Formats: sequence, structure tokens, C-alpha cells
Amino acid sequence: MGYYIDLEKISIDDYRKKLESAYVPPSRLILKDKLDERFGYFKGIGIKNVKELIQLLKKQNKFEELTKVNCFSGDYLTILLRELNSILPKPHKISDFIGITKNTIDSLENFGITNTERLYNKVIRKSDRQKLAESTGIATQDILVLTKLSDLSRIKWVGVTYAQMLYDIGVDTVEKVSGSDPIDLHAKINHLIKEKNIFKGAIGLNDVKILIESAGDLPLEIEY
Repeated sequence: MGYYIDLEKISIDDYRKKLESAYVPPSRLILKDKLDERFGYFKGIGIKNVKELIQLLKKQNKFEELTKVNCFSGDYLTILLRELNSILPKPHKISDFIGITKNTIDSLENFGITNTERLYNKVIRKSDRQKLAESTGIATQDILVLTKLSDLSRIKWVGVTYAQMLYDIGVDTVEKVSGSDPIDLHAKINHLIKEKNIFKGAIGLNDVKILIESAGDLPLEIEY
């Protein structure tokens, strides 16, 4: 399956149901409006899955044609495309994580591993991680840390800082995030933010619910 969700396996009907029950930020609440009508239209023009829907919306001429359809008026299509693109978050550079030594970064780069996606495919099994440790000279424990950060980075909207926070509070795998109680996780994250003065403000409970829900969509492949 790999680092990303297989978008061809998410049918238009499944994605519509997902949006119907999903937690979404206030700025994206329009995604829940007219679901049957809008997704019925997509099905009617032959769109079968999320991959095909993204491909359609990324074609400028098709996008412009769709904006002229009554049920797609306003900013709906722009917001929908942003939401769809967030399913496949961009991988993070290994060098952007705090605490990763230059020797580790350089050793991984010598093997063509510069970001979390490239690392992921090299660390799925314990034997893979042992082999990578032996090849690079990086300690197996350090490889495991990077494995967990790579795993967490697959969750949409989880940047380097967010992945590091989840790791630091012990919710250090996609499986643990998906199985978390939102209220408990919300409290732990914001306690850490305040304790370490990571940034001003706090992460909202709704955002944590989105985090947990998004983690639940991902395949669990890594052998811990």
C-alpha cells in the first residue's frame, strides 16, 4: 500500500459518506452542503473514485466548465480540491525534524533518503530497519524514532512540529493516534504546547477530532 492512501480504492459514494460524517474546519463546512446533488453529478459524468475526481478538478478547462453548473456555484470546487489534496500530504524533509543529527541526515542522504516518504518504504519491517541501520551506521533506536515520525507524517495536516509533539507525548504511531480519546489527546497536546512554549495559542478539540479521524483512514503497515 505504501506511504499514501490508494485513492482509486475510495469510491465516490464512500467519499460522499465520509464527508457527511466528517469533522471539518468552519472554513470548509460548505463541503457538507448538497452532498447528494453534487456527488450525484460527479457520478453522472462517469467519475468513479477519488483519484478520478482529483484528476478532473486539476484540469483547468474542466474545472471552469464545472463552475458554470448551478450546484457548484461559489467557492465550492476550490475548497473541495483543497480538501482532496490534503488527503495526500507532502512528505517532510528529514532535516526539518528537531534533534536529528547532521551525521544521521548525511548518512540517509547518501542512500537517497531525504524525506519521510522515501524513508517509509525502507522501514516497514523490523528487518528493514535493521538492514538500514547496518548500511548507514545509524543506531537502530534512532532509526525507530525516524520511523515513527515518518508514520505520523502520513496524517493529513500533520507538519513536522505536530508530528514531533505527538511523538513526545507517546502517541507516536498512526495506530495510537487513531485509537486515542479526543478529549484526552487534546489535553495532552495543549499541555505540552504550554509547558514547552512551542507556540502561542492552542489546538482546538475539533482539530484533534479531525486528526484522529484522518489517522483512522490510513493503512497500518509498519511492524513495531
